Amino acid sequence: MSDILNAILERGDLAHLALFLWACVASIQAHIALREMSEATRRLDAFVRELARFNRRCGNDK
Repeated sequence: MSDILNAILERGDLAHLALFLWACVASIQAHIALREMSEATRRLDAFVRELARFNRRCGNDK
């Protein structure tokens, strides 16, 4: 990794290095956001399933 970094610094491609680091950070943040969204979806699904089970139990009394 240091060889790559040295090659970039010697050629003066700091803009490319900054762009690469920005892309890495953006990708990691997108991954974290998608993981959190899937966990929220699972929690909502469990809530709706429990609510449906509650309604089936209480709905038979009518």
